Amino acid sequence: MDFNGSGGGNELHNNQFYPSEESKPLLGEISTQQPPPEGNNNHKAGPCSKRSLLHSSSGMRYKLLQEGDIQVCVVKHPRTFLSKIFTSKYLRRWEPHHLTLTDSSLVSATPTGYMEAPLSYSTIEDLQLLSWDNAPKYCVQLSIPGGTVLLQAANSYLRDQWFHSIQWKKKIYKYRKVLNNPSRWDVVLKEIRALVDMALTSPLQDESIHQAPLHIISTLLAENTNLSAQDHENIIVAIAPLLENNHPPPDLCEFFCKHCRERPRSMVVIEVFTPVVQRILKHNMDFGKCPRLRLFTQEYILALNELNAGMEVVKKFIHSMHGPTGQCPHPRVLPNLVAVCLAAIYSCYEEFINSRDNSPSLKEIRNGCQQQSERKPPMPLRLLRPEPPTPPPTTTLSPPPALPLSPPPSIVNSSEILVELERNNNTTNTLHKAPAEGDREPNLIDCLLVSPALNALSIQLPAHADRVLGCFALILKMLSDYDDWRPALASLLQPIPFPKEALAHAKFTKELKYVIQRFAEDPRQEVHSCLLSVRSGKDGWFQLYSPGGVACDDDGELFASMVHILMGSCYKTKKFLLSLAENKLGPCMLLALRGNQTMVEILCLMLEYNIIENKDTQLQIISTLESTQVGLRMYEQLCDRQRELKELQRKGGPTRLTLPSKSTDADLARLLSSGSFGNLENLSLAFTNVTSACAEQLIKLPSLKQLNLWSTQFGDAGLRLLSEHLACLQVLNLCETPVTDAGLLSLSSMKSLCSLNMNSTKLTADTYEDLKAKLPNLKEVDVRYTEAW
Repeated sequence: MDFNGSGGGNELHNNQFYPSEESKPLLGEISTQQPPPEGNNNHKAGPCSKRSLLHSSSGMRYKLLQEGDIQVCVVKHPRTFLSKIFTSKYLRRWEPHHLTLTDSSLVSATPTGYMEAPLSYSTIEDLQLLSWDNAPKYCVQLSIPGGTVLLQAANSYLRDQWFHSIQWKKKIYKYRKVLNNPSRWDVVLKEIRALVDMALTSPLQDESIHQAPLHIISTLLAENTNLSAQDHENIIVAIAPLLENNHPPPDLCEFFCKHCRERPRSMVVIEVFTPVVQRILKHNMDFGKCPRLRLFTQEYILALNELNAGMEVVKKFIHSMHGPTGQCPHPRVLPNLVAVCLAAIYSCYEEFINSRDNSPSLKEIRNGCQQQSERKPPMPLRLLRPEPPTPPPTTTLSPPPALPLSPPPSIVNSSEILVELERNNNTTNTLHKAPAEGDREPNLIDCLLVSPALNALSIQLPAHADRVLGCFALILKMLSDYDDWRPALASLLQPIPFPKEALAHAKFTKELKYVIQRFAEDPRQEVHSCLLSVRSGKDGWFQLYSPGGVACDDDGELFASMVHILMGSCYKTKKFLLSLAENKLGPCMLLALRGNQTMVEILCLMLEYNIIENKDTQLQIISTLESTQVGLRMYEQLCDRQRELKELQRKGGPTRLTLPSKSTDADLARLLSSGSFGNLENLSLAFTNVTSACAEQLIKLPSLKQLNLWSTQFGDAGLRLLSEHLACLQVLNLCETPVTDAGLLSLSSMKSLCSLNMNSTKLTADTYEDLKAKLPNLKEVDVRYTEAW
């Protein structure tokens, strides 16, 4: 290893170095060349004819090194003539080492030779970049007591990377020691500012460059909890530049939360925390991994709510997160805001949720097997009743199997809350046992209520919890006002992610009613379909806000609105009507009696599709329809349609029929009303302009066995209707139609299908396998140009 120079004390004659770190501020940037101070013996062993390289903070950027391979040479300061000979350029020895930059020292993977012992950062007095005029040597010089350590890299970039990495580790180590033992807080604040400045001006680009100072400051604050409010603000302002592009660590989030709670009107909340929270909401991917970020966001929003005109400030903040355009450019904002709202609302009822510990399980209550004598008395819930009920007899009661129009009298001690069912003067005070239903968990409504007319149950929240509830319920209402956010919001809220105590709280359900109303008014199917339950056997918002539901506080206006939007979409099916007939027939008849046109249409459809089998119930529905003008008119239209249907289904007419191309739904309806088609078995609508609306005409053909819908606009809604009424259909051609898995899955109920063409549709492989398993008679299938092909 030739340095092309002579050894000895004359090696520093023409050299220039960085100023010694002991003679400059800790964060001083190297900007000018200065000769070393006279008499500085730390440089006597340096090689001759070399020049120091000055680094500019602008330009090149480097990744922080944690480990790497490098050549190492240690040169001791010569004190005798003999030692000068041993340290000359001809006798220097270089050793290859794999060095690791730990938090406190340089450690070799092979602790032998020069690196037998770790090199502590505290022993490094100075760092310099070295190169030679006549040889491509790229070295970093580390000045240590009694000598010099030379690190030789393969090129100038690696050399500079090693230099800046070691310099960063050394300074962080020094700051950590200084700030771990604070004496005067004015000095500490000065050091914090210097630390932040160092991180901002470092040429290193790595997440740890900004995170390391934040963790140091976070540890400092965790160990010193008796700071004044002014010290709090000074520290927050000092570290603010680091937070512009970095999430605060957990301990720092605790510190920020404390400041938001204790000084919500501080200007620091607006000026410093706002960009931090905005960044969290825009970029955070999982609050489950960073729960304190969510808590900090929650406390920040509550601090905004404490300002003068707090609600308006919160609204402006939400609008700033959405942006001025019709489409929010940040897809993570809405899920993060909803997560914050759900957690905040849950915290309002945490006291009541914790009181469930010794209460009976829902399964025990539903099955009527609760033994009060075998349990500890439940913790008292803070429930208020207008009139305290009379003590019931010491007998285990269970809710009735289904909610009748006039529920029987009972008081149920639920594991969730106490529920009082409305008394009916016409019923006796007998106990009603639930029918055996296996081990199925009870519905949400079964546990909570339920009779909407009584509204005797209320929960009293503490003043702070009440403010929290009002604030975050308002945010949910604001989120539902943005058209682009409403589909995702409806999907997130469809599983009803609220505790049962919240759903039993009249104030909360009243606030949330606005959100549900917005879903019910949205014409997009992806929005209003979320009103229904997420899966079979579970309650959805439709059940909770319908008459008899725990959240219903009106005479059925919202229920009618939900039914109207669902009926106008793809839910005009037997299954939906059957569920209404089984569970909501009384409210439907009551609203129809009051002239609600949607409910009148529902009752007419129940009669038309033969949903109601009981003759007395049919006569009662007919009487209800005839009691209003709108009902009488629609019932007369129904009678006319039934006469036409009988004429249409009368035996006779063609067995095969092909509509001309470009025909429409109206053309098909006009054709089918012109005579009898009771014998029609084969109908071709290929290359026409018919849509799903024509399904209402197709289901009137009792003998139809073959249906060709090739290249039409027939979609999922029409398939659902066909699957419920045309059980005898054997051949179906859906080639080049806009049907998707949602509609194709409904074909699984058409057991007579033996030929199915799904060429060029949006069929997926999973749906295809499901159809093959559920259609045993299916022999001919065309799935070309689909995912299942």
